[in-house]
Amino acid sequence: MSDAVIIDAVRTPIGRGKPVLGALNGFHATELLGLSLRELVNRSDLDYADIEYIAGGCVTQAGEQSSNVTRTAWLSLGEDFTVGATTLDNQCGSAQTANHMLSSMISTGSFDIGIACGVESMSRVTMGANVFNGPGYYQPEKWPWDTVPNQFIHAERVAQRRGITRAMTDAFGCESQRRARQAWEEGRFAREVMLVEAPIVGEDGKPTGETTNVGRDQGLRDTTIEGLAELRPIMEGGVHTPGTSSQVSDGSAAVLWMSASEAQRRGLRPRARIVTDCVVGTDPYYLLDGPVDATARMLKRSGMHISDIDLFEVNEAFAAVVLSWARVYDVDLEKVNVNGGAIALGHPVGATGARLICTALHELERTDKSTALIAMCCGSAIGTGTIIERL
Repeated sequence: MSDAVIIDAVRTPIGRGKPVLGALNGFHATELLGLSLRELVNRSDLDYADIEYIAGGCVTQAGEQSSNVTRTAWLSLGEDFTVGATTLDNQCGSAQTANHMLSSMISTGSFDIGIACGVESMSRVTMGANVFNGPGYYQPEKWPWDTVPNQFIHAERVAQRRGITRAMTDAFGCESQRRARQAWEEGRFAREVMLVEAPIVGEDGKPTGETTNVGRDQGLRDTTIEGLAELRPIMEGGVHTPGTSSQVSDGSAAVLWMSASEAQRRGLRPRARIVTDCVVGTDPYYLLDGPVDATARMLKRSGMHISDIDLFEVNEAFAAVVLSWARVYDVDLEKVNVNGGAIALGHPVGATGARLICTALHELERTDKSTALIAMCCGSAIGTGTIIERL
């Protein structure tokens, strides 16, 4: 058995999912993922042929995101064709699961160097575009669970389950924006976010031939409690609004993995390892409560207590998802998504799992902390979780 370690992690800025100056929707999805892959290889001073395997997450595998977008993204770099690649669909947890996969495969000796990554160009490939008929999944007549293919309904069910109010979700959404602004103002994302030269897209949706440099997430907004209170709920009588839900976004992220022995041979510093990870099923009625069950599984398997964790990244698909998880585990929200989350930064669904690991790693290093827990809710009633430890 080999020890699998993280050597580096990088991401693009997260673009808004509509044509605006500096957005990333001028990139084909393969190009968008290629940005993170190229940056990661170059930062570590590797040859492209040194990479032996890539696992990438992508949720809507249709159109330009179909046909193993991870492999075509690598080929689009024009550097090497020998690397094997797989594209995973575990809904929002796809790129997080890709990291689990890479760590496990290195540990069992399948290879020594690999990349776990993810991409989603939600402005170019609309969610659900890979569903041609019906609601998107088979539901037999005697289906025993009361569930619907509508994430907003499930977000409201989670809120009702935990007694989460509109005032609570508004306060959480406002705080996410405040933390994200502070993080960018203080340069906290400088190490993890690459600078991208992006094509400028005109009002007709076509590139103008000009480019602009993009180095900052575009989902940040000037948000106040008063302003959020004026927004209409997405569901009548519900607690979530566009200001307390994740955004339609474009972006990619990538994590470089090696065996510890290979890193030592190359003189590269291991920065973290996975302590434990999981993919668990959660009650389909409360489809988005997956972080609660994923955290329970990881604490049980690792023997750790929630108080042993220094930092938490729980994906802000909706405000109630994080608030529900925090209520169950009585976690101090000052340790959760300290640099803002998907409500402010954006949520390119196939990339976010790798983005969260990337952000957690850099924040642990910035604050000289040891352990971070990353958890996500996913479509199809799945929870994904990872605990990483700095080395």
